Formats: sequence, C-alpha cells, structure tokens
Amino acid sequence: MKRVVIVGGGPKSYIPDLQEFSCTDCIWIGADQGAEVLVEQGITPDIAIGDFDSVTEESLKEIKNRSHRIHIYPNEKDETDLELAINEALKEQPEHILLFGVTGGRMDHSQANIQLLYPLMQRNIKSTLIDRQNQVELVSAGMHKLVSDKRYPYISFLPVTLEVEDLTLQGFYYPLEKAYVPFGSTLCISNRLIEDTGTFSFESGILLVIRSTDLPIRG
Repeated sequence: MKRVVIVGGGPKSYIPDLQEFSCTDCIWIGADQGAEVLVEQGITPDIAIGDFDSVTEESLKEIKNRSHRIHIYPNEKDETDLELAINEALKEQPEHILLFGVTGGRMDHSQANIQLLYPLMQRNIKSTLIDRQNQVELVSAGMHKLVSDKRYPYISFLPVTLEVEDLTLQGFYYPLEKAYVPFGSTLCISNRLIEDTGTFSFESGILLVIRSTDLPIRG
C-alpha cells in the first residue's frame, strides 16, 4: 500500500513518535512547522511546503538543507498549508494518507482538518488523522474491518450525516444489529474489540470512526 505521511503545524505535544509509523516506501511531507517536526525527529522531508510563518529563520534554513524539495508560499493564500500538502500528496496517487500535527490548539483548525477527510474519502483514498490519543477516519457505507490496536483500545462511531442506517457491529464488547443512529446520538461511544478483528457495516450515511486512549498528552 502506497503511503504518504503528512505532518502539520499543530502543537508538538500532540504528535507521537513518527518512527513508529514509518515504512520503507513512505513519502514524508512537512507542512509549515510540520517540516520542522520531521527534522527534529530525524526524518528527512521528501517535500516541505507552506508559508513557514511558524518557524524561525534558522529553522527554515535547516529545513531547506534537509528537505529533498521545498515549496514556499506567501502568507496570504486561498489554501491552508495543510491543503497545499494534501494537494502534493495526491500527485503521488497514494492509497493511504496519514495526517499528524493537525489536531490540538484552536478548535476551528482541528474541525476544519477533520473535514478535509471528506474529499479524500470521495476519492476512495484511505486517510487517517493521528495524534497521541486518537486515530480518526471518515467512513462511507459498506462493510469494514478493524484490527485490534492496544495503543488505541477504545472505538467510537459518530454519525456526521443526519442519520446512519442499519449499523451492525461484530466482534465488539457492545455488539449492534442493524441499529438506526441519528446525528447527535451517543449510542456508539467508547466501545472496544473483544477479538483480534471486528467488523462494522451500515447501509447509508457517513461515520466518523475514532480510536482512542485515555493516556494523557505529554506537554
């Protein structure tokens, strides 16, 4: 599976050890301060992109020296630095995009970044937003499989459409069979797998699938 890993400029305390998510053919993209994070964690950015208004001149010099490619944009632009990074990622025709450094801090930024998962889902590109406590994906109707991950034991399913119909959960502590889940429902909060793998399926709507842990953010 061809993967592109994008690191944004969110609070560094939310970003896990990126080496744990490394792969031999991963393409690494740093958006603004995210490029600084890659350099600090000993990872060479394949692409550094953004206006770089969040890094010092000294840090920008280091990013330029370490990156294979760098694209510097003006501060005033239509796209956010993260959108520019996603556009670069799409040129690589990835099967999976991992997004780090896009949560925490300002709520408007976090919410907007979660919404960026929608156009990726429409392109049938698997995309996962990851921080120290959460893994977030946007999922369309159909049958899906989840593999147990001890780092993120809790699993919640939140409707982002007005309704999700016929939600079925198998292999979970709280199973469901063709449940109706309207927008605003908390029926599917904090479930967990009881087997190595589980499945969930639904007939219509869109779900935000959040895998999480109670471990505190390190500041």
